[in-house]
Amino acid sequence: MPPQTKSLTERILHAVGFEALLLSLSAPLGAWLLDRSTTQVGLLSLIISLTAMLWNVIYNAAFDRLWPATRIARTVRVRALHASGFEGGLALVCIPLTALMLHMSLIEAFMVEAGLVLFILPYTMAYNWLYDVVRERWIAPRLAARPRA
Repeated sequence: MPPQTKSLTERILHAVGFEALLLSLSAPLGAWLLDRSTTQVGLLSLIISLTAMLWNVIYNAAFDRLWPATRIARTVRVRALHASGFEGGLALVCIPLTALMLHMSLIEAFMVEAGLVLFILPYTMAYNWLYDVVRERWIAPRLAARPRA
């Protein structure tokens, strides 16, 4: 059975890989759909990506401190509230940022954000599924074969 604990290095590589692939897909697709330059949408995507990673650290640290898993069962309802809070907080920053950088109204930026969320949900599921498959086949056996200190 592959080890379930992931090192900080592996977690960082997972997050960076997630964001790098997402940027390489979303910037050209967004530029095409929004009829904007790839540079303009790419820069916005990069800023949103960095914001999302920072928000992820802050939000999850606060969530775990206020509602620790040892005290609150992570039910479907709790996970749905957690995800909604994360996306809502991120949207509060990203919608005005998108409106400003792409010279559009807040309503238009909200629509872009909604489209982005609809793109990211299946992307997230696919990326994590593929990561788990790769990890189980190639990474975990190598980690298990290492001598333990």
